[in-house]
Amino acid sequence: MARWEYRKGLHDLGGGCHAYLQPDGSLGWSNAGLISSGGVSLLVDTLWDVPLTRAMLDAMSGVSRGAPIRTVVNTHANGDHWWGNQLVADAEIIASRACRAEMDHDIKPSDLAAMMGIEGLGIGADYFRERVKAFDFASVTPTFPTRVFDGSLRLEVGGTEIDLVEVGPAHTLGDTIVHVPAAKTVFTGDILFIDGTPIMWQGPIGNWIRACDRMLAMDLDVVVPGHGPITDRRGIEAVRGYLVYIRDEARKRFDAGLSAHDAAHDIALGDYSSWGDAERIAVNVATLYREFSGDPTPPNILELLDRMAELARSLRR
Repeated sequence: MARWEYRKGLHDLGGGCHAYLQPDGSLGWSNAGLISSGGVSLLVDTLWDVPLTRAMLDAMSGVSRGAPIRTVVNTHANGDHWWGNQLVADAEIIASRACRAEMDHDIKPSDLAAMMGIEGLGIGADYFRERVKAFDFASVTPTFPTRVFDGSLRLEVGGTEIDLVEVGPAHTLGDTIVHVPAAKTVFTGDILFIDGTPIMWQGPIGNWIRACDRMLAMDLDVVVPGHGPITDRRGIEAVRGYLVYIRDEARKRFDAGLSAHDAAHDIALGDYSSWGDAERIAVNVATLYREFSGDPTPPNILELLDRMAELARSLRR
């Protein structure tokens, strides 16, 4: 979508909505949003560390100085969408109940800070460490939501109606999208990765596909993904197409008796091979295999990182 250049910083979307973008949209480089009306603002997500969140809030200050941030929505429990909350701790911070519960059990910033100095954890840990070395996890003091909801919640921000819609479990256990009907705009969190490969930690995949269908049924002009450039319904359709393709191809190989490891290497990505982080198919197939078999075992993150690292090497050849 050519209306907004994909560059770092704040973008005015019209209708009181702004997007804060962080190219290139890969691991940790997430987007956020600001909705301002009637002298107050709502912030959609913070960023992965304090310096990044502070820079974002500084960029937003031209708007938020006259319309202070009174409400924050965390779209899901991955740290790159809430670990900067400490800088907006005076606001009411809202998340789905499932998201808030997942925050208690998800990896902690202190774990990642410690991991940066530990060698010998395997190729997956090395792969991850190289990709996150720009982030300052030691700066983070986890600051949790102060209000939770189930299903949906309608807010009024300075006279503008904003709908929070829980669409998880999908990417994570408690995914939420933020819809501003009057502006025909939606902030999707990590239900959408644009020009980057979605990663499904949780599933079921049917929920994720239905989330895409739900957004496609909305009257939308502007779609702000969790990662990647601003898009429109075409971006939603592209992500939906990927999810359906991976589900169907993984099912064929599951039924044929291939392992999740072998299936991830065997599936031809075709047009999707140009999307960033294509190796995430290793996680997606592993999650689908657990779904297909009814296996409730939580994923082994280090093992999945190993699989992504191995596949990334293979895809570069």
